[in-house]
Amino acid sequence: MRTYQSPAADSRRWEGFEHRDGDIVISTPSKCGTTWTQMLVALLVFDGPDLPDRLGVVSPWLDAEFTPLPVLHERLAAQRHRRFIKTHVPLDGLPLDDRVTYVVVGRDPRDVWLSMQGHRDNTDYDQVLPALAASIGADELQRRAATAPSYDTFGEGVAAPVGTCQTSVHPAFVLHHLNVAWERRDDAGVVLLHYADLQADLVGELARLARALGFDLDDDRIRALAAHAGIDRMRARADDLAPETDHPMWKRGADFFRSGRMGEWATAFSPDDLRAYDARARQLHPDEAFLSWAHGGRRAAPI
Repeated sequence: MRTYQSPAADSRRWEGFEHRDGDIVISTPSKCGTTWTQMLVALLVFDGPDLPDRLGVVSPWLDAEFTPLPVLHERLAAQRHRRFIKTHVPLDGLPLDDRVTYVVVGRDPRDVWLSMQGHRDNTDYDQVLPALAASIGADELQRRAATAPSYDTFGEGVAAPVGTCQTSVHPAFVLHHLNVAWERRDDAGVVLLHYADLQADLVGELARLARALGFDLDDDRIRALAAHAGIDRMRARADDLAPETDHPMWKRGADFFRSGRMGEWATAFSPDDLRAYDARARQLHPDEAFLSWAHGGRRAAPI
């Protein structure tokens, strides 16, 4: 397995985790619909919107450094429902298990970059950074920050070396994360979703996800469940549904739930930056079918 680290997460936290038959792992790059997908899976597991605890507690981010690993293991071991766990680690950094279904969610990397701008504006770094330093040590936090540098502009992010893009929204890393799953798209235990498909047909995509996970629900029930995963309803429940609410993460929890701005990249970035992105994407991933799916989902490249 490859090791992926960021200031806030470490893929090695998955080593030794004891899976159960039927576990679901939701593996996404950041800002690709992680919490949305967790909610969809929660609606299927609990057959409705009533959860036994906050979504981030029921479906923890295992690789995140905010909560001690033994605490997360204890919480997950105590669960008697079908477990579903969040990660921002690509499949090549996880100990893959035949008993587990891996749900990987894609999004156009150009939209991801824009979405992260709002995410960073809403992050309370005065609280987050001291919490991380207390968890992993100030020296380790500084080391990780130095080895996973941030880039101020989209053009800089496009040109960033792949090795510096781990567990981030840099375009090369987003494409890598998605490509690892794309290459396993025919595996019985891998399900590919895409943000564009969820926006275009939430009911249809929830039905497809339900079938892949073995939930036998009729169309009326799927439609009723999908209504609880709309952006307005989720924003109204931000205290329960926003991620990492155990920690002082957000300036405003409701602001975590922003409407996805698909295609805004076309006017947000310069023509030169967009041409550079297109060239880099094709250099790294010459497979046109993969790039079509990564940018537009199943409607662009049926799977």
